[in-house]
Amino acid sequence: MWFIENETAQPGGRMCDQCASPLPANTGSRRRRLWDLPHQCHCPVVGVCLPLAALRQLVNKALGGKAIADDYEVHVGAVAECTQRNRLSELLQKDLESRYARTVQAFKFAKDTKAVADLWADAVRQGDVSGAFWATLTHPRCDEVLQEVVLRDMHMLQHQAGAAVRIDLTKFNELIKENGVLGRELGRVQERCTRVITEKAAEIEQLHAQLVQQRAIVIGKDSRIAFHLQDMEQLKASLPDFENTSRLRKKIDQLTARQAELETQNAQLRQQLSEAQRSPSLRESAAQPAPAAEQHHDTPKESPITFHLKAKTILCVGGRNGNVANYRDVIEKAGGNFAHHDGGLEDKQGALDSILAAADLVICQTGCISHNAYWRVKDFCKRTGKQCVFVENPSTSSLTRTLQQITVDDTHGELAENTFAQ
Repeated sequence: MWFIENETAQPGGRMCDQCASPLPANTGSRRRRLWDLPHQCHCPVVGVCLPLAALRQLVNKALGGKAIADDYEVHVGAVAECTQRNRLSELLQKDLESRYARTVQAFKFAKDTKAVADLWADAVRQGDVSGAFWATLTHPRCDEVLQEVVLRDMHMLQHQAGAAVRIDLTKFNELIKENGVLGRELGRVQERCTRVITEKAAEIEQLHAQLVQQRAIVIGKDSRIAFHLQDMEQLKASLPDFENTSRLRKKIDQLTARQAELETQNAQLRQQLSEAQRSPSLRESAAQPAPAAEQHHDTPKESPITFHLKAKTILCVGGRNGNVANYRDVIEKAGGNFAHHDGGLEDKQGALDSILAAADLVICQTGCISHNAYWRVKDFCKRTGKQCVFVENPSTSSLTRTLQQITVDDTHGELAENTFAQ
């Protein structure tokens, strides 16, 4: 083979006399080519600066076929071909220049041998010597002394790299064993995870089926509720005055409760009266007025009505439910029409606006009315200019005094208008 023959041309790997001669002084700027380097530089350059895969590819390209030699024979043949300019050495030169173009460009700024040596020393400290090794050997300011220093440094670096490789191989073998143990443990963990995932998937599927069933039950219940509501609405629509009937029933219940309360109070009073008639001392105590705490409910007093409402509609908003009948009696005796709304406690607030619109005078019992109804009454009367009187005391006597004062004011106002007209 071609590299075996060339290698035997120099037995024992000895340098020829031409390679052993001192380097000529180079004062120009032209960088040396691969075949310009001494033969002792070719082996470290090819071995360090070119990966084996790239070297084999270049050798195959130079031969025009595939080399059947092993890595050592390819390396020895390539080193032998670097002593002169040929197709393989040119391919190696081109690949090295392209591969380390950035480092070569950085070394161009070195203008003397010391600057080149400093750049090489920095590369050795950083541990990246492949590109710096090629750039230093081919630099035009690399003399024989620097070349010898670089070759020695590279020789020692290769020894250290070999020792590091042996250490790395030992660690690598240990890592392989540890990786095997971890791989087996990982397999067991994956098996457990697969089993757990399968169980959880089955549980999720079961829960999903239960969820679908519960959703169907809820939908059925919602459908029945909707049907019942629809039937209730139809039933309400078929019954005349359903809302009025419901409201009247609530009022009847309230009046029934009030009647039972009054009957109980009447029975107590009858019992006290009978006891007072039997005992003179109790008769005297019965003649005394009852405390204010016992007069919680307003009892109408028979007093003459000295004012006339002239068929006006008087709306009472709020007040005690037990006094509504007394309110009605006072207003109707004074010649007015009575209307009432409980202020949102039982009656619907939606009907309040229509009642307010039909009233001539509004009496608002502020102590027995909801906040919403209070503000609605106040806003409506303010917008429409309707006369409205706010009363804090919900008693019948207070209502009587209020109406009397209103009629007196209205009478004075009419007199003043008539006098001004005359």
